[in-house]
Amino acid sequence: LCSRSSSDVTQTSRCSTAGCCTRPSVSPDHPAGPYIVVVLCFVLFCFVFPVSRGPIVQFKLSDIGEGIMEVTVKEWYVKEGDKVSQFDSICEVQSDKASVTITSRYDGVIKKLYYDVDATALVGKPLVDIETESGSEVIQEEDVVETPAMAREEHTHQEIKGHKTQATPSVRRLAMENNIKLSEVVGTGKDGRILKEDILNFLAKQTGAILPPTPEIQTPAPSSPPLAAAVAAAAARPVKPLKGFSKAMVKTMTAALKIPHFGYCDEVDLSRLVALRAELRSVAEGRGVKLSYMPFFIKAASLSLLQFPVLNASVDEACQNITYKASHNIGLAMDTSQGLLVPNVKNAQLLSVFEIAQALNRLQALGAAGQLGTAELSGGTFTLSNIGSIGGTYAKPVIVPPEVAIGALGKIQILPRFDTTGQVIRAHIMKVSWSADHRIIDGATMCRFSNLWREYLENPASMVLDLK
Repeated sequence: LCSRSSSDVTQTSRCSTAGCCTRPSVSPDHPAGPYIVVVLCFVLFCFVFPVSRGPIVQFKLSDIGEGIMEVTVKEWYVKEGDKVSQFDSICEVQSDKASVTITSRYDGVIKKLYYDVDATALVGKPLVDIETESGSEVIQEEDVVETPAMAREEHTHQEIKGHKTQATPSVRRLAMENNIKLSEVVGTGKDGRILKEDILNFLAKQTGAILPPTPEIQTPAPSSPPLAAAVAAAAARPVKPLKGFSKAMVKTMTAALKIPHFGYCDEVDLSRLVALRAELRSVAEGRGVKLSYMPFFIKAASLSLLQFPVLNASVDEACQNITYKASHNIGLAMDTSQGLLVPNVKNAQLLSVFEIAQALNRLQALGAAGQLGTAELSGGTFTLSNIGSIGGTYAKPVIVPPEVAIGALGKIQILPRFDTTGQVIRAHIMKVSWSADHRIIDGATMCRFSNLWREYLENPASMVLDLK
């Protein structure tokens, strides 16, 4: 090594391989001199003390509930080599019931993606490999969580005494920032560990929060190909397997085929309701809520179901037992980019017309963003389908198992009708088509239910007497 001090090295001296000093090209007095020294020290430090990395963890796809065993990978938000932190979005997967965003449980680097886009991922199998950072807590992945989703909901508010709640500091901080008691949250991780997803799901149920939509990449529309090219492309089009919601519709409609449907049609004069909505519309908009006719239809259905609870029931596959549902979770058939989905308004019997409108606004926003989840799509007890929104008048709606009744609402038309004095007047008329499970619902019951529902809508002031 050179024995000369840095002060002895002149502008022309430098250290040769033989140990003698010769002149360097840069003097310490040169403006770049100090920076070169710093860079050399940093390189030496990194060589002697390399950055410590933690183990590579296989991040497995956990059970997302409803007995789902496989999902389709719709989009990756990361690629191999990307650095991720806890709670960062990794990918979006779609089951036959809902779309779910998978988030990271670790801080580290993505080392491997196990699936391509549109591939089928299995619950309990590795989704990605993550090289964790040294010192970060590694959560042992479970194979498959076998606890049913309903069992988790039943125990949501149970507090296990004498048992310390397991959660990482970041999860505890998230709970504290949102004033959430960890004892009220059911963990889906190993040994009941509370994950970030559990906190967000709990918060969404409490506040009805809407998750921000995933940004979509706008691609220019392709120009129309020539006729010959279009015919050739159609002829060469490959067979497309059914996945996700399309596959779910096959299962649902196949099960519906076993139900003996009974149909009933009627018409409703909505003239008074049209006038009432015109008065209330600006009031609702002032509160930031769009008020359509559907909240009135749902509330009238809920009030009618109180008198005819058999229409808010379900029957087992062998048709040996009828289960009467206390909650009126009224579904709304919704045409989305993902296909026909039926989210539902929970506990409509406890909500006002304005609160139902708020719930519908939220469901429509989630549907437009493609973010309707299992919580919104499961648990329905009765369904209304608004075919009038696409210009329909009549329909023969198909019952959604395990429900036993459904209604299709046509468009509102201005038609001539006679009033009580025999004079011809302009009336706002809507056609309604009902389908019911004829194994447990007879025609008279369906007719009486429809008459009561119609009476509420033709005289909306009568609903005030029964509102809760």
